[in-house]
Amino acid sequence: MTKHYGATLSALALAAVLSGCAGGTGTSTSPASTAGTTTGPATSSSTPAASTPAAGSESGAPASAAALKTAATKAGQVVVDAKGMSVYYFTKDTKDSGTSACTGSCIAAWPPVLADSDAPAVEGVTGKIGTIATPEGKKQLTINGMPVYYYVKDKAPGDITGQGVGGVWYLVNPAGEMITSAAGGY
Repeated sequence: MTKHYGATLSALALAAVLSGCAGGTGTSTSPASTAGTTTGPATSSSTPAASTPAAGSESGAPASAAALKTAATKAGQVVVDAKGMSVYYFTKDTKDSGTSACTGSCIAAWPPVLADSDAPAVEGVTGKIGTIATPEGKKQLTINGMPVYYYVKDKAPGDITGQGVGGVWYLVNPAGEMITSAAGGY
């Protein structure tokens, strides 16, 4: 009986260890399985939708890294994600509405910046940080009540090619204000 009991405990311990390894951090969603709505700017994929993940552990940054921070660009100090990728406002969004106006094909070019929690860490950003739910149930970051997005044509940290696109996409400054000066030309 003792041998049988010991074997059962060993099997339970092994199962616990294996389930702990399989569980990961809870943010193991792959970019390809999210239809382009949980990803950031395109980097290594042939489709714009599958690209660099947004904030927190999805970005490959340590969990303690700031989801949003600031960086110097040709447009001045702007808000960027943990990897230094620029984030943008969409002028068709309504402040504090709790929803994004960027839907359908818009999301392929302008993926939402996502967070792992309702209160992500920030560094140097003084605007009010929050989240809204995406249609898929993810947490899209907001600054001063406005959702923020990536631009898939930004390929590297510091790129600001989305600035002024269509007269409706603009960078965000650390206070959470839209940077509308010097639109285009970047």
